[in-house]
Amino acid sequence: MNSTPSKLTLPNLLTGFRFVAAPILLWLAWNGHGIAFMVLLAITFLSDLLDGMAARLTGQVTQFGATLDSWADVITYLTIALCCWWLWPEVVTRELLYVGLIVASCLLPALAGILKFGRFTSYHTWGVKIAAASMGLTLYVLFLDGPPWPFRIAAIICILAAIEEIVITLLLPEPESNLRSVWDVLKRSARNNRKP
Repeated sequence: MNSTPSKLTLPNLLTGFRFVAAPILLWLAWNGHGIAFMVLLAITFLSDLLDGMAARLTGQVTQFGATLDSWADVITYLTIALCCWWLWPEVVTRELLYVGLIVASCLLPALAGILKFGRFTSYHTWGVKIAAASMGLTLYVLFLDGPPWPFRIAAIICILAAIEEIVITLLLPEPESNLRSVWDVLKRSARNNRKP
């Protein structure tokens, strides 16, 4: 009898949906289907919200699921950047600095984890959750002809969340998953240093 837990869990299937959605989002954007792209993107964001919730509710929080979720996030955000460039090139050109900050906020923490630990990190901090939600919401405001300032603020939130993840990587002696914040890491480190 196999005692290895199955990787085909509800949370992992919800995360896996984002891998399936990425090429469809690319196809929709390449072919100029902006509304269909935005609808599928909303469903993709929803699956990102639900996978962590499902993992906690079902007791299926795993290292594999956390890593899979982080890879899905990077693929999703890079796909969004490319698709938005195809669909709304004038808006992306105007907001290029802020788009660059968002892309950097995905890539730099990953690079820091690979350089230090030889693998992708998957902290899922509150900062990253707030950054993802703000970016997702303000993206719709921006591309549906709303003002650009909410998107710009979201880009700054994304880069602050990325800095926090990089600091966590620098502080940790070995990789961990599902950390709330850099403050939790610092408090735990201070407690460990006080122990005899």
